[in-house]
Amino acid sequence: PYPRGKVTGGSSAVNGHTATPLTDPHGQGPPRWMRIVSGLAELVPLVLILLPVLKGSVCFATDLSRSLTVPVNFDYVAVSSYGSGTESTGHVQLLKDLTMDVAGRDVLMVEDIIDTGLTTSFLFEHVRRHGPASINLCVLLNKEERRVTPVPIAYKGFDIPNEFVVGYGLDYDELYRNLTAVHVLEP
Repeated sequence: PYPRGKVTGGSSAVNGHTATPLTDPHGQGPPRWMRIVSGLAELVPLVLILLPVLKGSVCFATDLSRSLTVPVNFDYVAVSSYGSGTESTGHVQLLKDLTMDVAGRDVLMVEDIIDTGLTTSFLFEHVRRHGPASINLCVLLNKEERRVTPVPIAYKGFDIPNEFVVGYGLDYDELYRNLTAVHVLEP
């Protein structure tokens, strides 16, 4: 029932899929989140609420948080719009809501990937209704060419082509989140 195989630095076949490395957040030079952190210096809140969107952004949010110099509170939200496929259904379902009171607080929402913008727009407005002092959006991967709904990205890691990607927290049917780099998944 579970796939066997491994994905390494080059293209590899796993469970009938080929995964080709696209980008490595841990790659040469300073990690991409370090560049994002330098941009975050302008926020300078007393305490920042880091709001990763589960499950895909956990790896990125963890690395990002370790580089921040301000105290951080974590809360998490979860939504679903993919089911078990590779295309968004367009229907957004809130699976886990905020547990912290964000009213009057500074919030940094952390997303793994934004493509159509429907899910992120839904979540951004949902959090905004809770009355934070500020809400900023930080995304690791941006698929601008798929955008249907505009989203206010304040901090961005990479622009990527319209490919289905896995690794570094991103999944296909709950698999491949543990890969250290982002890979294009081909059937």
